[in-house]
Amino acid sequence: MSWQALLVLATFASTIAALIRYQHNPTKIFGGVILFLYLSNLVSTEQLIDSVANPGLLTLVLLMLCSIALEKTRLLRLLASSIIKPSLKETWLRLYSVTVLASAALNNTAVVATLLAPIRNNPNHNPSKLLLPLSYAAILGGTLTLIGTSTNLIVNSLLIDTSGESLGFFDFTIIGLVAVIACGVTLAFSSRFLPNHEMEKIDFHSYFIDAKVQAESGLIGRSVEDNGLRHLESLFLVEIVRRNKLISPVAPDEILEEGDRLVFSGDITKLMQLSQFSGLKMFADSNGLLGSNLTEVVIRPESVLNGKTLKGAGFRAQFDAAVVAIRRDGHRISGKLGDVVLQAGDFLVLAVGSDYKNRNNLSKNFILVSGVEAESRLSGLKEWVSIGGFFGAVALAAIGIVPLFKVMFLLLGLLLFTGCLTPSEILRRFPKEIWLIVAAALTLSQALHNSGLVGLLESAFGHISDPSFILVSLFVIYLLTWLLTELVTNNAAAALMFPIAYGFALAVDANPMAFTMIVAFGASASFVSPYGYQTNLMVYNAGRYRLVDFVKVGFPVALVYALVVLTLVPIMFPLK
Repeated sequence: MSWQALLVLATFASTIAALIRYQHNPTKIFGGVILFLYLSNLVSTEQLIDSVANPGLLTLVLLMLCSIALEKTRLLRLLASSIIKPSLKETWLRLYSVTVLASAALNNTAVVATLLAPIRNNPNHNPSKLLLPLSYAAILGGTLTLIGTSTNLIVNSLLIDTSGESLGFFDFTIIGLVAVIACGVTLAFSSRFLPNHEMEKIDFHSYFIDAKVQAESGLIGRSVEDNGLRHLESLFLVEIVRRNKLISPVAPDEILEEGDRLVFSGDITKLMQLSQFSGLKMFADSNGLLGSNLTEVVIRPESVLNGKTLKGAGFRAQFDAAVVAIRRDGHRISGKLGDVVLQAGDFLVLAVGSDYKNRNNLSKNFILVSGVEAESRLSGLKEWVSIGGFFGAVALAAIGIVPLFKVMFLLLGLLLFTGCLTPSEILRRFPKEIWLIVAAALTLSQALHNSGLVGLLESAFGHISDPSFILVSLFVIYLLTWLLTELVTNNAAAALMFPIAYGFALAVDANPMAFTMIVAFGASASFVSPYGYQTNLMVYNAGRYRLVDFVKVGFPVALVYALVVLTLVPIMFPLK
């Protein structure tokens, strides 16, 4: 074995060890990998440039940028308003179905972020019974299509770079659909082990927002419940003023009439939710609008804030924001907020300044929970352009009329031209971490080939043609990918395991597509750890869960998921 091969193997092993030890800083680790491989001449300048500008990687970035405009519409919030019902069983089924379908086409982190607050604030069921199923449904929904999760797109980027071929839009669908059904049944059974925590709602100051029902409103003649006014995100209908008479508290079956003035209390950043209701004219107190700079975020695992206090991190200077409250494990932290040591998964309620939205470090440090700020909500023609443009582009790519890269590039131009997206939003939300992870994985893959490791695999295993050996190897690749996912996050697991899996498939003269798909599905199998997948982390603190809750509920799901994937992948993609 040459010194280059030994050095690449050492780099690969060191990367995994570093990710396990410092899993909150994957960007620095993968950035260091790229620098080391390049400086040690294990990859050439041309190969480095090809890795950074890989067509599959650029497609992934374009797709994530275009989906930002969709998050600014009321589409997901309309879906959220139809989920919560008095029956827990009906609510669970609606939640699972809506989340799976939405996550098949949209960013599943955005889906969970949108549904998180309505579930936490619902008046009928304890959120701890619903939030973990929400995360698992988002993960499973992402396995239905090529664009359902960044993991699939990362694997596709690596495949394009290695073989020049691309995965089809629906290559995942049959296996993913069986997994959705089988794991859904399993989850429905294991959900009985979920804790039954009663949740405190976040106590925002008593902002009041009143809105008048106009003559042409579609709300007239329908009850408060039917109109979806009881399930708004952080806004609560506290009273109705009708012909100078006060109706309070408001019953769910109260029928709305023309001229009713609806009075809401809660988080004023959610004011623009009311624009989704036809014929509802808002009258916001000018002083109350000062509260529109409140927003809620979750600290990401890779945030620079982890392990630091607000004072020590220079929070105000970094983000042009001040922390109003901190929540951990479902409880608000009181006392001197500046002295609290921050952790991944902490909820922060921020009072933001005028320059907050222009900061480029927000997406790296925070997951936005409260939704899009009121002033950036899309409506009217822009909303239709965003929704119609995105799903139209996806449909054209899915049926093969236009390549996904080309249609997403054109859509991004349209969104910028029409003002649905702004350059500052693109800079702020640019997926720098995923870009760096994939670029590093592509560079590492080039180094594996350059060092002759693929040739060594061929000489070591090329003489073995036993189908049972190849099948066992497929199982081992899945197991390793799953373990890495639980330990170092899904995207990193996919990026690290693909070169090994693909190289091994070539070495034993097996179908590389089978090993490609096993890595893609294995990297999405994060059901046992709250840290392996972003959506798990989002619900971890919100539902006041413990690690044992993930094990009790998620381990049966992980077993059924593995059984489905390991059974169907060799059938759908024969090993020889």
